Amino acid sequence: MAALSIGGVGIWLMHFIGMMGFAVPGSAIRYDLAPTVFSVVLAVAATLLGLWIADVQSVSTRSVPEWLRLGVGGVLMGVAVSLMHYSGMSAIRIQGTIEHEIGYVVGSVAIGIVASTVALALARRTRRTVVRVGAALVMGCAVVALHYTGMAGVRVTLDPTALPPAGMTVMSLLFPAFVLGIIVLAVPITALLLAPGRDDTVRDEQLEQWASEVERQAAREAVPNSRW
Repeated sequence: MAALSIGGVGIWLMHFIGMMGFAVPGSAIRYDLAPTVFSVVLAVAATLLGLWIADVQSVSTRSVPEWLRLGVGGVLMGVAVSLMHYSGMSAIRIQGTIEHEIGYVVGSVAIGIVASTVALALARRTRRTVVRVGAALVMGCAVVALHYTGMAGVRVTLDPTALPPAGMTVMSLLFPAFVLGIIVLAVPITALLLAPGRDDTVRDEQLEQWASEVERQAAREAVPNSRW
């Protein structure tokens, strides 16, 4: 659910909301469905892998240095955001061609990797709410900065002789995405609200220990009476 929230909603949906402001004077803009679906699957899968690697200590008996886990996890999440962005851009169809300047591509990827690593490090350092909110802001700003850095390097060449582009409009993609995004966000939020906190867990353990002691005491007191 975290991967769906971050990769599917936080990264992918942000990209296409931003693309609502992308216009090419003289040409309609359409989107090919296959690369678009691939971009959301890629974002979710790579985010899931990055989160798992960052938390590998809890699922593995081997000791893995934290700096290595955070580094690899941050690189994977940063690359995931970048690949999602450029695979989503490859779905664009216009009456012409779209190219990307390599300098902006490298800069956007670097922003994604650095910020993702920082966000993972902040989120894992402490359970303090203010720090986790800061980690969320860092990750959100990373996605936005990567997106618009990449878009700054877009170069469009129109071809009046080309056929009008075929495919889906951005709104026809976003409407079902909004519905699914609300559902995806609602499920983990509800689960977090219903999940017991640390204090509840400690209290339950104390109650279980107290109940066990009462049962043992009652059993010891019952033994002499049964013999008599």
